[in-house]
Amino acid sequence: MKYQGYSDYDHSQTPTVGVLITNLGTPEAATAKALRPYLKQFLWDPRVVEVPRPLWWLILNGIILRVRPRRSAQAYQEVWTDRGSPLMYHTHDQAQALQQALRAKYGDSVVVAFAMRYGQPSIDTALESLLSSGVRKLIVLPLYPQYSAATTGSTFDAIAHNFTSRRWLPDLRFISHYHDHPVFIGAIAERIRQHWHQFGRADKLVLSYHGMPQRYLEQGDPYHCECHKTTRLIAEQLGLESSDYLTTFQSRFGREPWLQPYTDDTLKSLPKQGIKSVQIICPGFSSDCLETIEEIGGENREYFLESGGERYEYIPCLNSDADHINLMQTLVSEQASDWLTSPPSQDAVLTQTLAVKMGAKQ
Repeated sequence: MKYQGYSDYDHSQTPTVGVLITNLGTPEAATAKALRPYLKQFLWDPRVVEVPRPLWWLILNGIILRVRPRRSAQAYQEVWTDRGSPLMYHTHDQAQALQQALRAKYGDSVVVAFAMRYGQPSIDTALESLLSSGVRKLIVLPLYPQYSAATTGSTFDAIAHNFTSRRWLPDLRFISHYHDHPVFIGAIAERIRQHWHQFGRADKLVLSYHGMPQRYLEQGDPYHCECHKTTRLIAEQLGLESSDYLTTFQSRFGREPWLQPYTDDTLKSLPKQGIKSVQIICPGFSSDCLETIEEIGGENREYFLESGGERYEYIPCLNSDADHINLMQTLVSEQASDWLTSPPSQDAVLTQTLAVKMGAKQ
């Protein structure tokens, strides 16, 4: 194997701490043509769909990729803006704000980049940029509060696969979850309080998380448990009784059972139970995207109102709000406080001096 190196590497570079934030991904345009490669990459990931590859290849290429790109494009057209995909520009804004916050605290010894697990900018592209710029210590922060093999695990797979082709690997710290971090819980609770202050409370608060097949839970994935812990901690901060809120799961795909209760079925049933107003928030999403804006903000609103509900309010994600950037900075600082305050070691200085004497670039 030929390993990647850096022909332009300069031994006088100051070792830099890199921070890579990642999210799921988004197509480059709200068109069927753009959706097809994006969905193909996403749905072919064995972490996402755990079905034997030969069978899944036939289903994916013979059925799903012939039908779903057109349908998904129509949904993306509902949320597309002048800045493009909401997930893309929110993640871009988060990276910029985090860079400013970290540099204000630590100076130029830290650099932030963002990447998407599927689509662009890719993890490979972001890693190449970071490592080529002198990053020798890397913190990866997947923006999934609750761990799942299909999201956080898949992100680690992509990082590890990239590293298999590299001659020089950085020190790596990988933040696998933060579902119960006090700053995260506090930020979500404050988001809800702000909404209540502006609009008052509803009959029920619904906390909706992305779904996953039930068998993933049965096989040991901790996602379901971490979602419920997030809900419990938020409810405790808000002083809620168990009858004041619900935990549900959205975005199921296929025919097999997924985590329940389902968000859509729940919203259809609530008016019959005398619940005429609901407020819904998605604590598993770090940025508003198709699944929050179109599915929760639009489609599920219709389900509730058509079933007899009278008031439906979606509470947006943290996006690039100050509380969210503070959370990211806190997570990074907890992982890298020693990296960001320690001067270069004497060994590193001697190594650099020796390399220059042997003819390396300064």
